[in-house]
Amino acid sequence: MPAMTHNKTFVIGLPRTGTTSLCAALLEHGFKVAHTAYTIRTFELAQVVADTPCYADYAQLDRLFPGSGFVHLQRPLAAWLPSMQQLLHKMQVQMRPEGHFNPVIKRCFNDTFDLLQDPEPLGVANLSRCFHRHHQQVTDYFSHRRDCLSLAIDQAGGLSRLLAFMGQSAPADLDFPHLNAGNQVSAWRKLKHPNKVNSSAAGESRRRFFDYAQLKV
Repeated sequence: MPAMTHNKTFVIGLPRTGTTSLCAALLEHGFKVAHTAYTIRTFELAQVVADTPCYADYAQLDRLFPGSGFVHLQRPLAAWLPSMQQLLHKMQVQMRPEGHFNPVIKRCFNDTFDLLQDPEPLGVANLSRCFHRHHQQVTDYFSHRRDCLSLAIDQAGGLSRLLAFMGQSAPADLDFPHLNAGNQVSAWRKLKHPNKVNSSAAGESRRRFFDYAQLKV
């Protein structure tokens, strides 16, 4: 198992910023990785957790797992917008209160992207505002801290920077693979690897999620 300087690593970039590519790369470097996590047991098993709920719940996870590291994946708005619109278009029906998606993903998407509040939730104006709001909130939360790495998935040597942040030595020129390009969204589900952690893993608490109400703010 690779050495880690952090308790866990949480990838808090928004969906469609390259979270799948990052997770796939870390599998190959020996890390136990969950791309999305909907149960307490998944967080117990994984060394790295990305996407939902991390981009929405990083403050709560910071308190639940002190000493963890955070990775703020970023992507230019012009590239992110059409990709996010395609994703939300596919998910929109199941994201409604009567939809079949996990309650955690519904809450995180609805809270982050105002899907139930804005009259045109998939519009450029709403998604641009949500994009900038998330960036500013993350920036403000981690100001004066050194445990959050800002990274772009297409940055030269980006994987090397991430591994160094996570306490693993690596050549200086490692780049990330490029998964889920274009309108593809299922690369993680199709990926077979022994280090993958099930998003809905069951343990002593069965498939319960955290009760954030019990956390001290």
